[in-house]
Amino acid sequence: MKELNLGYQFQNKALLQEAITHSSYANERHCAYNERLEFLGDSVLSIIISRYLFEQLPGEKEGVLSKLRSALVCEGALARLADRIGLGEALLLGRGEELGGGRKRPSILSDAFEAVLAAMYLDSDLKTVETWLLSLMKPELDAALRGDLYQDYKTRLQEAVQQNGGVVSYRTVSETGPDHHKDFMVEVLVNDVIVGKGNGFTRKEAEQNAAKQALEHEAL
Repeated sequence: MKELNLGYQFQNKALLQEAITHSSYANERHCAYNERLEFLGDSVLSIIISRYLFEQLPGEKEGVLSKLRSALVCEGALARLADRIGLGEALLLGRGEELGGGRKRPSILSDAFEAVLAAMYLDSDLKTVETWLLSLMKPELDAALRGDLYQDYKTRLQEAVQQNGGVVSYRTVSETGPDHHKDFMVEVLVNDVIVGKGNGFTRKEAEQNAAKQALEHEAL
């Protein structure tokens, strides 16, 4: 098992083993895999992030808190956290998934990250996991508190442009990579003038990133 960059020492190594075991590997070796832990980890993640936002943003509306939480725990965000701890290289994958690029697939990485959270929770307690997770996510959490993580950049751009009677449109420039690991490049235009570009695992994510760039540059 490749050592993860966790900064946490498991007492029960079997929990960690299960957390990094994908179903494709289990099907070949007839062993436990991480889907049950993923189920638990999803709830652990949600309660920690929900509590953090609730306490750090007193008086904020439920709708804003929900959008921030969604941005913090979405598939892409969790896949990036998984990369941060080297989870992809540590995964136990079946031969087909290995050959198909499973170590870089966002859905597999995000699911495994939730499984690791659950394993850590079962191995210790919620406070330990909370301390570890909030430290790992500090850049994203700081951005959330500054208001820089709000993900509906398309709506914000649309509202800003409409104030001046403008029209927003999006254009896909490229779509590369295999089906399981696509990379989209999108341009956003205001009155047919390019004001931003963005990449993403999905076309929707790329559009959001393009709108974010346009808002940051105030190119309206």
